[in-house]
Amino acid sequence: MNFAISGISGRMGTTIYRIIHQRGHSLHAGFESPASPFIGNDAGLLIGLNGVNNHVSEISADKLKGADAVIDFTSPSATMILLEAAVSTLTPIVIGSTGFDDAEKKLIFESAKRIPVLFTPNMSVGVNLLFKILEKAAQILPDGYDVEISESHHKFKKDAPSGTALHLLDIVKKNSPHHANAKQACSREGIIGERNPDEIGMQVLRGGDIVGEHTVYFVGMGERIELSHRATSRDNFAMGAVRAAEYIAGKNAGLYSIEDVVGLK
Repeated sequence: MNFAISGISGRMGTTIYRIIHQRGHSLHAGFESPASPFIGNDAGLLIGLNGVNNHVSEISADKLKGADAVIDFTSPSATMILLEAAVSTLTPIVIGSTGFDDAEKKLIFESAKRIPVLFTPNMSVGVNLLFKILEKAAQILPDGYDVEISESHHKFKKDAPSGTALHLLDIVKKNSPHHANAKQACSREGIIGERNPDEIGMQVLRGGDIVGEHTVYFVGMGERIELSHRATSRDNFAMGAVRAAEYIAGKNAGLYSIEDVVGLK
């Protein structure tokens, strides 16, 4: 297959490119922001290939046309530009970017009426299994368990809390009748009094090269349940994104998730 990558010179982009090459696919186009120093360079050099003769460019509908799918790991503003190009060329799109506001999410959902869109807060199979386990835990555990969520990422991540952490929060609120109306508490400082039972704590750590760690705590009187996922390599996320692109290539228009790809639904 021929895949395009948006954000090709980033940490995830180069990992995705390497896995695409390893799985026998070809790079159709590599996109970067106009200010990127990689614009005009041979994309193959990003993963140690010579003579690929496929140069990194700005997002372009002309260059996207003909791709079996495009994989996006950029920023919300760049994703919106790519999404317009994908709709105009009827190109399936895998969106791995995070940090979208409600208006941007609405555009993504609207685009799924025209093209196949795979939109998920996390491309890891392990994290999506965590989502399923959390659904069941939130349904089963009785009242009296305080819920806290923590997430850790590298110091270069721009949005906080992470899209995955926010999805974990959403799962708890949708599946636990005791926390359906809980408020998100992102900070605690000073003399704040006893813990408010109508809140879910959200703690964020940023530093170094942490790939991604997420934990949901159900803290009761006399016991604590911790559901965690810790990533030590970007390869899991990149492999999930490539498998997602393989899956939606040739599919009908619609909104898909990584659960469709790995059969968790």
